Amino acid sequence: MTATPVRVGLLVDGRPSDRQEAAREWADARYDVEAVDPAQVDPSTPHDVLWWHREEPPTALDDRTASALAAYVRDGGGLLLSLRAVGAVTSLGVEPVAPDAVGTRTVTAPTGPLWRSVYDDHPAVDAFEGLRTPVADRGAVPYARYEEQLPAEGEVLASTVEGEHDRPEQTSVIWWHPGEGAVLGASELAFASAAGEPYGANRDRLAEGLIDSLASGPDSRFDRPASGEEFRRLRGKLDDDRQRPRYHVTPPANWLNDPNGLIERDGTYHLFYQYNPGGPYHNSIHWGHATSEDLVHWRDEPVALAPSPDGPDRDGCWSGCAVEFDGEPTILYTGGRDRRQLPCLATAADSTLRSWTKERSNPVIEAPPDDVDVLETEHWQAEFRDHCVWHEDGRWHQLIGSGLADVGGTVFRYSSEDLRDWRYEGQLLTADRPDAGAVWECPELLRFDEWDLLHVSDYETVPYFIGTRRDGEFDVAARGVLDHGDFYAPQSMAVDDGYLTWGWLPEARDTEAQWDAGWSGSLSVPRRIEVDDAGGLTQRPAPQLTALRETTQVDGASVSLDDERWTPPAGGRALELSATIALDDADAVTLSVFESPDRRERTEIRYSSTNELVVDRSAASDDPRVRSDDQRMTVTPYDGPLALRAFLDGSTVELFANERHCLTSRVYPTRADSTGISFAASGGRADVEDVTVWELGDAYPDSATPRTD
Repeated sequence: MTATPVRVGLLVDGRPSDRQEAAREWADARYDVEAVDPAQVDPSTPHDVLWWHREEPPTALDDRTASALAAYVRDGGGLLLSLRAVGAVTSLGVEPVAPDAVGTRTVTAPTGPLWRSVYDDHPAVDAFEGLRTPVADRGAVPYARYEEQLPAEGEVLASTVEGEHDRPEQTSVIWWHPGEGAVLGASELAFASAAGEPYGANRDRLAEGLIDSLASGPDSRFDRPASGEEFRRLRGKLDDDRQRPRYHVTPPANWLNDPNGLIERDGTYHLFYQYNPGGPYHNSIHWGHATSEDLVHWRDEPVALAPSPDGPDRDGCWSGCAVEFDGEPTILYTGGRDRRQLPCLATAADSTLRSWTKERSNPVIEAPPDDVDVLETEHWQAEFRDHCVWHEDGRWHQLIGSGLADVGGTVFRYSSEDLRDWRYEGQLLTADRPDAGAVWECPELLRFDEWDLLHVSDYETVPYFIGTRRDGEFDVAARGVLDHGDFYAPQSMAVDDGYLTWGWLPEARDTEAQWDAGWSGSLSVPRRIEVDDAGGLTQRPAPQLTALRETTQVDGASVSLDDERWTPPAGGRALELSATIALDDADAVTLSVFESPDRRERTEIRYSSTNELVVDRSAASDDPRVRSDDQRMTVTPYDGPLALRAFLDGSTVELFANERHCLTSRVYPTRADSTGISFAASGGRADVEDVTVWELGDAYPDSATPRTD
């Protein structure tokens, strides 16, 4: 018995074009094909798949045609849209956001789908090895795709690889699941141009996989995640990645950067973050959302904010903060459109903070201040973004990060009675050194009894300033850097007894490695940040983190070392370690972590007699795509032993020294046995005391379930 051929209806309005003829010839050799006039489609058509292959944008569909095609899909049909036919998704009611890039590409290098690793089990790529599948090496290819924007309902399955370069922003395969049916958009599936080998064969297998998968019916595994269960499924696809942190906050997959909108509401902590649902790259920024009752165990929630196609945030909902106004959670965030970035406001639409209502009058500030020369760059008319808002002296106050041309970074001050009408008040602080950074992003002011702490992010580091405010300006008494490693754009949450701060831990590996992993970025562990009575900064791991401790591997061990190595009975990829190190007459003590038994792969943390703490990444990974430079900081006080706490998690080494200094390093051990720990002294005697090592649990335990309220 032979299988019944898939019945394909090739949609052709009028005389077939050369490209449609080529597609028909290709399909005739494989399927039971019939040409169908789109105007004659009946929802009960006997075809398993309808295929619309157009080199020109679809003309406006009449209501009857659009209704019939939409009904066919909703009732269980499969629809393949290729080339510029992808633009029909809005007319069909499948997708409210139209492709924002329409044109013709001239292919001069092997080009094809760059498949997302979390969807590498899609039937269309069963026949391929790897994520990069060139399907053409020559010719002109019309396309309609999403670049600066993403579909609101569809899920990106693949972007584009071109020669040796990944083009993640050039989406190429999109999946929709409306009703009982399915739609696939393949923007660059061309047949008219002869392709060299193996590219022609690759194209054939890809096209067959797309059509056959549609004929088999919808598969919800590839739907865009919108619930806790769906996010857990997506997160589960990455469970085997040893380099992925377990107890740090991470995205379920895809891209994460700045923490945003940290707020507690009715006993639940809400942590929002910059998120791109289209893949592990920075482009169309949404607000991801996670919740917790204890600040260490988290649940993934639906995306909270998405760009509005016709709004001032069309090109991204960027960093902002959350406050309560008249009892209602309210967020101020930066909306981007074209070359403008301006403050926007949204209020919670439900008690779970899963949905938000954007202010109809957005943006709430129409333009940057006009009495100063705000820096203009290639991307922005004015570098003007990121918000810190608080209530004081009967008014709301807002800080916005910016830069002044030929001067450097600055922080602007605004005030308001209602969070909607803002009055410009001047500059809180402006760079006073040539190396202070051209733009200050993500400003935040933390207020203590006697002191204020202002921190900004200058593209490279997170400078902080301790001082007092006087007449609307910041009088600096001390300054420094919050973290000397891979740490950026921190934001804090007010808790009963102070502040907890999270920062973005960017990747230290190239974009190809991030794409292959399927995720990018995590947040630091929460830190308790304070300013002591003398005006000195203190940073400690949040006390809530002790709830993650599952097993004590070493409990208070002490050892004297003299040009020798000590290997405690401990190891793993998710650990907390504390120790006190006294150099005595040694030149240095080195703590090696993520160490293989032969020590060929290891990350060395070296404390020297010059009071310098160095993370040596030269042997941290066998992967050539990762950074291997040293990171270092000077540690005070100088007249006592080093009190060190280290949090080790997959690809993260997060260090706290003497409860004042932090250095976070991203490392990527590749070997399964790179889990060991050892201490060694060099140049003399040293004492390593009170060594305690805990194995830590998962921030996203399998037992976590989404709320139903």
